[in-house]
Amino acid sequence: MRVVSDFPHRVERRDSVWIPMPDGVRLNGRLWLPESAREQPVPAILEYIPYRLRDGSARRDAMHHHYFAGHGYASLRVDLRGSGDSEGVLEDEYLERELEDGEAVLHWIAEQPWCDGNVGMIGISWGGFNGLQLAARRPPELKAVVSVCSTDDRYSDDVHYMGGCLLGDNLSWASTMFAYNSLPPDPQIVGQQWRRMWHQRLEGSGLWLAKWLEHPHRDDYWQHGSICEDFSRVEVPILAASGWADGYSNAVKRLVRHLPHLCKGLIGPWSHKYPHLGEPGPAIGFLQECLRWWGRWLKGEATGVEQDPAIRVWMQDSMPPTTSYGHRPGRWVAEPSWPSPNVVERGLPLAEGRLCLDGQREPAARPMSVQSPLTCGLFAGKWCSYAAGPDLAHDQREEDGGALTFDSLPLEETIEIMGAVELDLEFAADRPVAMVAVRLSDVAPDDKATRVTYGLLNLTHRNGHASPSPLVPGRRYRVRVQLNDVAQVFPRGHRLRLSLSTSYWPLAWPPPEHVRLSIYPNDCTLYLPLRQPREADEQLTPFDEPEVAPTITATLIEPEHHNWYVHRDLAEDVSTLEVVNDNGTVRLEDSNLEVTTRAIERYSSRDDDFDSIRGETYWERKLRRGDWQVSTVTRTVQRSDRDNFLVHATLDAYEGEQRVFSHTWDYTVPRRLV
Repeated sequence: MRVVSDFPHRVERRDSVWIPMPDGVRLNGRLWLPESAREQPVPAILEYIPYRLRDGSARRDAMHHHYFAGHGYASLRVDLRGSGDSEGVLEDEYLERELEDGEAVLHWIAEQPWCDGNVGMIGISWGGFNGLQLAARRPPELKAVVSVCSTDDRYSDDVHYMGGCLLGDNLSWASTMFAYNSLPPDPQIVGQQWRRMWHQRLEGSGLWLAKWLEHPHRDDYWQHGSICEDFSRVEVPILAASGWADGYSNAVKRLVRHLPHLCKGLIGPWSHKYPHLGEPGPAIGFLQECLRWWGRWLKGEATGVEQDPAIRVWMQDSMPPTTSYGHRPGRWVAEPSWPSPNVVERGLPLAEGRLCLDGQREPAARPMSVQSPLTCGLFAGKWCSYAAGPDLAHDQREEDGGALTFDSLPLEETIEIMGAVELDLEFAADRPVAMVAVRLSDVAPDDKATRVTYGLLNLTHRNGHASPSPLVPGRRYRVRVQLNDVAQVFPRGHRLRLSLSTSYWPLAWPPPEHVRLSIYPNDCTLYLPLRQPREADEQLTPFDEPEVAPTITATLIEPEHHNWYVHRDLAEDVSTLEVVNDNGTVRLEDSNLEVTTRAIERYSSRDDDFDSIRGETYWERKLRRGDWQVSTVTRTVQRSDRDNFLVHATLDAYEGEQRVFSHTWDYTVPRRLV
């Protein structure tokens, strides 16, 4: 990555920019401004997230916002109400108050003497979400959006539920925000009121996990902020980007499909990261792509973005399975529209243990059945990879012993797929609540199996996510299960493997009890979105190399440590996945602030005891400057029985060594067919 320090415009940084809200609350921001904007107003770019601009996202912010300012934009990073040094309390994601505040921020920016009235928004994850959400509200100041690793559908394609199944990442993400919300503002910025503001947060932010568990179906709670409810509300250009290892890649093609004249899509091999910081590589010059986007839609320059393909994706070559890739071999391919006429669906009928490549269904295959162990899923990796540790799926042979598998013969020629694999599944269950996990793997001649894509479906949601209904044991049903979008090469001589399991823990919370699924192969078909290589792909303009502005100087005090461990206690028959995310301690030299972040997550089960399922998280956060030191410890435990989710959480806050706040939460939440 190239670090650029010489820009067309000299830049000044303004800390502690205060933005008044209509109700009197003030939000805190940091502004990077071209010096020339004092005399000649410029367009502005907003990033609006809760990740603490002084000590959380400070190093990344400097790389991005100084870069944009150096190219002639006022670039502003604002903490949401109740986060960082902003006043108020943050009570949940994407609330109406957050979006109303966002509109007020956009209006305030446009009225500043250094702004020419044109504003764009950029963000990854939360900031990508609210960029789309604010676009759908049509504030007149907002002219364009860059949305990275985000979604148009908060229920079906977010960190909480997948196919109506409760994701393990729901607990992980709730615990992340539980820890973030426990931190105070910086006394250097807010003065003596820091302690009062802190205790408002400690007492008022609440336990978000319980809220999310209380909404297991698609209802008004999730429809709010889901722009898929009415795509026509969006009238500004959207650049949408994600990666195949990210949890949000499906949204890119939906946005391109439903906003055909407004949206351009980009999907690389990356995890949950900006594409210029992308892992697995190759990373690209994404900030330069943003400048092309801003230049056209904020400045009216002819940058050629309208002539870009509708969607451009990284076609991944076959790779042996591993939990972390530094680089994914492949090539860029593109389509002028989505859906594309260049992608053709091909059906592979199922037979007894086989996928029929010739498309011919074999005579009268017998029903097959599967009842997976709770340990099927220990090597599934994370729903949304952050590339902070070995969080990708391992060799699928570890999982296939607990699954029903269907293998093709070795391929006689290389094939490529692009889009969503789907499975038509005819089944019966012996319990009223059941799930199915569907995986497609690339099996090499040495039998190593790399998971290419997967999908989940809570089978009580077979007719939709709004009003699920129990299964009638023994009755046959037909469903179509959609797997995650992907672009993948299957080489000649490799085999395709379809794997079906009745659990996938801890990626997804298991059903309330043992379930046996009966599968009827004669009525099941796997559909592949086949794409032929195109000469036009070879003519694509290559991306520039990644470049950023210099970041904030930081001194490492304690090193970071990230790893995943699978523990098997054979005496007690307990299996545990342990995830260590220890960011160590660093001192940010511009604020002289020492920051410590440590997290441990454990997901366990005993034998096939469905009441033993347990997820537990521990977070420790510390801030220190001279004699001022605060720390918080948050713990969350989620368990379940046949009827309920059981949640226990604690929060302890300290000034120095003295505990100044302690609270315990206990919730019992009905499962409601989850």
